[in-house]
Amino acid sequence: MVTLPFKAHVLPDGTLNLRITTGLSESDVDGVVVIQPMAVAPQSQQAWPEGFFEQTYGAFANEPLERQSQGEFETREPLR
Repeated sequence: MVTLPFKAHVLPDGTLNLRITTGLSESDVDGVVVIQPMAVAPQSQQAWPEGFFEQTYGAFANEPLERQSQGEFETREPLR
């Protein structure tokens, strides 16, 4: 038995289209599809917290970020 988890979107008319590659050829199989609506995160988790940008804007103003040396990169043969 093979379990194939997936996420999909139901069309406005209520249709869910599935196309599943099984790796089997010309075989009879039994299948089970379980449809379960995804839980929607509460509104408070879908947006930035109240005042987030006001509290974090300029947080590194006195400590500017600097890119460190990236070292030498590997020289490879050119693609043909």
